[in-house]
Amino acid sequence: MLDVKLIRENPELVRAGLKTRHSPVDVSAVLELDERRRAAITEADQLKAARNEISKKIGALKKAGEDTTDIQRQTREMGEKIAALDAQVRGIEDEQRQLLLAIPNLPHESVPSGEDALDNVVVREWGHKRTFDFEPKDHVALGEALGLFDFERAARMSGAGFPLFTGPGARLERALIQFMLDLHTTKHGYTEISPPYVVTTATMTGTGQLPKMADDMYHAPIDDLWLIPTAEVPVTNIYREEIIREPLPLKFVAHTPCFRREAGSAGQATRGLIRVHQFDKVELVQFVPPGTSYDALEGLVADVEDVLQTLGVTYRVLQLCSGDMSFAAAKCYDVELWAPGHNGWLEDSSCSNFEAFQARRANIRWKNPEGKTEFVHTLNGSGVALSRLYVAILENGQQADGSVVLPEVLRPYMGGIDRLVPKKK
Repeated sequence: MLDVKLIRENPELVRAGLKTRHSPVDVSAVLELDERRRAAITEADQLKAARNEISKKIGALKKAGEDTTDIQRQTREMGEKIAALDAQVRGIEDEQRQLLLAIPNLPHESVPSGEDALDNVVVREWGHKRTFDFEPKDHVALGEALGLFDFERAARMSGAGFPLFTGPGARLERALIQFMLDLHTTKHGYTEISPPYVVTTATMTGTGQLPKMADDMYHAPIDDLWLIPTAEVPVTNIYREEIIREPLPLKFVAHTPCFRREAGSAGQATRGLIRVHQFDKVELVQFVPPGTSYDALEGLVADVEDVLQTLGVTYRVLQLCSGDMSFAAAKCYDVELWAPGHNGWLEDSSCSNFEAFQARRANIRWKNPEGKTEFVHTLNGSGVALSRLYVAILENGQQADGSVVLPEVLRPYMGGIDRLVPKKK
């Protein structure tokens, strides 16, 4: 959420930032409410000061034996007016907050201006695109032949878009999760968290998923609970409505399933594991001092890249343009994996600096070295999502005989298995 003071003092700067994000939000309504709120507060404060002065006189008048009926009636009327003004302020603040919740974050000055994904900038690539002396298969054909998953039975249980991993496929998923948690906790300095998978509306609002993306989420209205779309939501909200007492930065990693209703269009780009309603993800979340968040973002991306380099997966890093960033991000990098069976890049991680946007919504603060309480900066990144990483490992590791060679680092987690072989018919 943006600071009202920023909108009040720099409205044209805010409008310019929203324009680069192609946001239809007009801040004029926020400014109008801000003027009304401040006017009501000023009037209430003046009445309170006047009432205090009058109240001081009442004691002296009573002591002198004078009649105080009129002056007491006057203070009661002033009290009623003050109560009405205070209620008016609360109502304006509620209305203003709803408007502020609908305004996206402003892009950092280093973010390139652009319309959509076509204007994103490739920052770097790592690895090489594998060439084959046979026709490579996609992960669906490979996985079915290897007995890794069963989409047909999953669809009978839950509908399309929900995977069922079986046998060595389930073990490979577990191996990837364990490998990433170990890497982030032992090498990158993250503390492991195991959060709830369902959260309240206030929790979803704190990180910016609500109200904008309600239609993309799974909601149990009777209990007013939401299935998490990412571990970012519960982990960031650990400190909601708190002043953080621990020294910053704080770095957390969590593995959770993630649930999203959005399914995209049908076709090759969404087959199998490419776009599903439920997938596992290892998520990285950081709470940092405001002046350090952009350095922290680069470090966060490096942690994600280390996962992929250790696995030997070819990837590229993109800086997102203003028109393609998420609602809450001030700056964002996407990491995409090369999938030869699809002959294309698959987004697998987004690493974002939200500055104080989430912290202001969730009221997450710290005391800076000068002793002043201020909002922290929050960051998060997929470190990484399982489904598309799974695709990349299968498609890049495939051999002419239909087997898949596993990355060396995963073999201890697979009980020494170095390759997956097709099921015997």
